[in-house]
Amino acid sequence: MKSDILVCSAWRDEHPRPVYTLSTTCPECGAEAVNSAPAPFNPEDPHGEYRRALKERARE
Repeated sequence: MKSDILVCSAWRDEHPRPVYTLSTTCPECGAEAVNSAPAPFNPEDPHGEYRRALKERARE
C-alpha cells in the first residue's frame, strides 16, 4: 500500500533531516520523492502462515 506522504530520496545526502512532501519531487532540492512508509509485511515471512492461523483461531 502506498502512502500519500512521500519523503525526499536524497535527504541523507542533501538535507539535515527528512523532507516530507505530497508531491512526486522534493520541494527543496528537486530529487524524486519516495514512499515514506515501510512495507506492512514481508511476503517471504517464514512464520506468516502460523501467525495467520493463530489469528484466525483467536477470532473463533
